[in-house]
Amino acid sequence: QVQLVESGGGLVQPGGSLRLSCAASGSIFSINDMGWYRQAPGKQRERVAAITDGGTTTYADSVKGRFTISRDNAKNTVYLQMNSLNPEDTAVYYCNADLWETSSWSRGDYWGQGTQVTVSS
Repeated sequence: QVQLVESGGGLVQPGGSLRLSCAASGSIFSINDMGWYRQAPGKQRERVAAITDGGTTTYADSVKGRFTISRDNAKNTVYLQMNSLNPEDTAVYYCNADLWETSSWSRGDYWGQGTQVTVSS
C-alpha cells in the first residue's frame, strides 16, 4: 500500500507565499518523477511542476520564476515553494509520483488527496 499525503495549503493574500509538502510512504522500492498538479473550479487539471529522481525540473509557463519544486529522496518527499501568489493560483493542488512498489513489484502512478490553496484579499 502506497500513500501520498500533502500538507501546507491554506489561505494567503495576493503577493504572499506558501510551501506545500508531499510525503510518500508505504511499500515503496523507488520513486522516479514527482510532480505537482492543480485543478481550479471548472477547469482541467494541469501540471504545475515536475522533478526527476536526478533533480531535473520543469515548470508550467504560468508559474516560472515564482514556484520552485524540490525533493528529498531520503524522505520520499517533494516540496513546492510558491511565491508571488495571485488569485489565478487558487486551486486544489495534488502531488503525483511515478514509483515502483514492492507489494506487487509493479510501477504505477500515485496521487495525493489534494490540498486547497486560496489566494484572496
